[in-house]
Amino acid sequence: MTAQTPPTPPFRDPQLPFAKRIDDLLARLTLDERIAFLHQFAPAVERLGVAAFRTGQEALHGVAWMGPATVFPQAVGLGATWNDELVRRVGEAVSTETRAMRARDDRVGLNVWSPTVNLLRHPLWGRNEEGYSEDPRLTSAIATAYTRGLRGDHPVYWRTAPVLKHWLAHNNETDRDTSSSSVRPRVLHEYDLRAFRETVEAGAVAGVMPAYNLVNGRPNHVSPYLREHLRTWTDQDLLVCSDAGAPSNLVDSEHYFDTHEESTAAAVRAGVDSFTDHGTDSSRIIERVQGALVQGLLSEADIDAAVRRQLAVRFRLGEFDPGLDPYAGASAFDTPAHRALAQEAAEQAVVLLKNDGLLPLAPGAGLAVVGLLADECKLDWYSGTLIHRSTPLEGLYERFGAERVDFAEGVDRVRLRTSSGRYLSVPLDENAADDEARGAGGALDPALLAGRTDLPPLTTDTAGTELALIDWGDGVLTLRAPDGRYLSVADDGFVRASADQPGGWVVQETFRLEPSGTHENGHLLKHVGTGRYVSVATDGVKVAAEDASGAEILELEFTERGEDAVARAAAGADVVLVVAGNDPHINGRETEDRTTLRLPAHQERLLRAARAANPDTALVLVSAYPYAVDHTDLPAVLWTAHGGQAAGTALSRVLAGDVSPAGRLPQTWYASDADLPGLLDYDVIGGRQTYLYFEGAPLFPFGHGLSYARFSYSDLEVTPRNDELRISFTVTNTGAVAADEVAQLYTRAVNPSVPRPRRELAAHRRVHLTPGATTTLTFEVPLSALEFWDVAHGRPRLEPGAHELLVGASSEDIRLRATVELDGEPAAPRPVRELGLDAAGFDEQRNTAIVDRTKVTGDAVTPVDGGTGELVFRGCDFGDGIRRVTVEVAGEGAVEISLDGGPSTAPVTLDASKGPYDYTTLGAEFTAAGVHDVHLRLRGPLRLAHVGFSG
Repeated sequence: MTAQTPPTPPFRDPQLPFAKRIDDLLARLTLDERIAFLHQFAPAVERLGVAAFRTGQEALHGVAWMGPATVFPQAVGLGATWNDELVRRVGEAVSTETRAMRARDDRVGLNVWSPTVNLLRHPLWGRNEEGYSEDPRLTSAIATAYTRGLRGDHPVYWRTAPVLKHWLAHNNETDRDTSSSSVRPRVLHEYDLRAFRETVEAGAVAGVMPAYNLVNGRPNHVSPYLREHLRTWTDQDLLVCSDAGAPSNLVDSEHYFDTHEESTAAAVRAGVDSFTDHGTDSSRIIERVQGALVQGLLSEADIDAAVRRQLAVRFRLGEFDPGLDPYAGASAFDTPAHRALAQEAAEQAVVLLKNDGLLPLAPGAGLAVVGLLADECKLDWYSGTLIHRSTPLEGLYERFGAERVDFAEGVDRVRLRTSSGRYLSVPLDENAADDEARGAGGALDPALLAGRTDLPPLTTDTAGTELALIDWGDGVLTLRAPDGRYLSVADDGFVRASADQPGGWVVQETFRLEPSGTHENGHLLKHVGTGRYVSVATDGVKVAAEDASGAEILELEFTERGEDAVARAAAGADVVLVVAGNDPHINGRETEDRTTLRLPAHQERLLRAARAANPDTALVLVSAYPYAVDHTDLPAVLWTAHGGQAAGTALSRVLAGDVSPAGRLPQTWYASDADLPGLLDYDVIGGRQTYLYFEGAPLFPFGHGLSYARFSYSDLEVTPRNDELRISFTVTNTGAVAADEVAQLYTRAVNPSVPRPRRELAAHRRVHLTPGATTTLTFEVPLSALEFWDVAHGRPRLEPGAHELLVGASSEDIRLRATVELDGEPAAPRPVRELGLDAAGFDEQRNTAIVDRTKVTGDAVTPVDGGTGELVFRGCDFGDGIRRVTVEVAGEGAVEISLDGGPSTAPVTLDASKGPYDYTTLGAEFTAAGVHDVHLRLRGPLRLAHVGFSG
């Protein structure tokens, strides 16, 4: 007799629908096994043949952290292409390399944490490089394209499973885990939710990651919006993965809950399915979930719902059907096609901001290439390790020939003299191990990578070593040895020339110079990463002094000023290219917002020196964010984000005219810091923010970008059809070179009843046209795109009347206009007698913030810092009349009500309540009839949730 083959369990049967297979597998898992699945690193279940699984693989513009991979332009650069199809192909290449890398390294995950769809509302946000645009429609279009590429086109199985970051209203690194974004309903629905919603509805998203911050007083990791909005947009089981360490923050930094059992239970019930906390150690999350079960804060059904959503992703990735997974054999990695795509993306991301005829560069011109970014190919925190590398200088050498290109980096060259008269010296060590880029071998958590200790620390001698000093702004410096290595500090505290580039979660290569209080020309060198001062000991130079008293006093001896080298190179050239910008790990990155739009002073010096020496000077900005630069005397200005492995080649081809630039700005470039709102002011409507509402004169507007060709627009036709508008027009290349044009369609309500955008992007398309060629573009714009959120009735509404359609080359370069009259829904007054007023549903406010009504759901309003604030509600219908007002309120203070801005007639005073959620209902006599504007004045540290009227 032969042993019978055990029957195939239903969860292994590909003929069954995923839902039934998941039901079967869930039933076979023990409670402890299911609980263990809630951590990022879910263990294997060997008795069932279920493999280990981890959520989270960074893949923002290439596979990150896991070693060499194709590196594409930063996300903001992909946004600048305004090219959906290109970005889809980039996503396809990234996910293909993810599969190929996983085949040889099972640490590489298939649940990719990208793209970032946070809107670039504020250009000082440290993570500006990670987003696509300040506009929700453009963001959703680019994000949808990228996720479609990541997902693949198979109807059942996914190549990778993308998770959108970071839910919700997250644009500040300053106090990012404790600050609350006050987001009024109109901003929530018309702005912040929109980019997520349109991308999720497109069907290629596996889930979202909540952000560290709070929204309206409630942490995003316990947000009711996950249930009330996100999960209503699709029938798919979306996986919600926490951000790293955020579950613990609910207690440790935010103090929103008293115990981790309470916070973990609340997060699970809100919809968090996978907890990224404590690295690979799942024990503490398991203990917290078990404790929550024992205390009755969670049920097994809650745990099953979370595990079900995780399993849904794993089934879609083909884990349980290896023979049917169409992507299982993917091996394409660093292919010629991927290299060509990286170059194409970098070329399409270049934005020509200004050109008075200097570009393209004339054949035979002699070039001076100068600036701190001229010979750099910078990576950011979410980059992979470069396989190929092209700097602007290398690209120009290759394109024009090294004999025609002169180079001056523009660093200040210094020696550091100690108080003993000796100089800091970098010793030579021929026995040191070969240099290797930080994290080149891959790391699940690159924040844990340690600095090198195999090299000898700095010493002192009578000659010293000449160091290249760069001031990156705000007094943050790097110092580089002649061999190209940066001074860095490892865990043992010694200073070594050991880093190939500044980098790491805590950058160990940055310093500050502080004036000495005891020596006129002396300085103290403070290491930014540790906060300690550099001192000289017998065993080497180290950061050991906690205060100035133990610090070495250093005197800077300049052997060359950067501007002098730049001026010499510029004076002998036909054209000067000043390559300026940022290092993505310094002054503007995750955990650190920028403080200003201004170009760092060191780079301003270099720009002035080049321009004074040669009027034919072009500024090339390579940066992760906008700058405010005075370009009055500059004949040409370009911008590109850090362009990945092919950045230099791409830039040189654009400068030479091999490719006509056609990138467009994905966000407004403001003229000065004075134009910016507060970093924590999330009210884009009231604060008149982004191109949608900004009423000033930008340095360069949203959608702006020039070309070496010229284009004309004509034949605009608008045809209303059912629930959409059909818009068509023609674009003609009237120039002498083949080029891309990005045609942009905007809408505007002509006579809105509430503040509406000055113009709002409705559609765009990037097209390639040869000289003399014409194309007709057609867009179908749903009427829903013209709606706004009616706070009076809590739903979207299309306003009747005139709507203008604007076609052009940017938000300010409008070439064609048409007006269409639409039959919308007339405004109706607020039925306050029946429904009262929810405090957060105001039309206007002054000095208030929206906060949580309870820890689970709902909103209330409080005066900022316990002072005095005001809410205005327009068009309130009291019908035949009311005689009493009631307020639902907590805290301490007074609520005053008035009509149409008149005197207060019904003050309600509240004595201190026990806590912020201990609401009471208080009333006062108040008479009103007909339709009026209601003004509420809030005084003191109170929370107002609702106002009712009766009669």
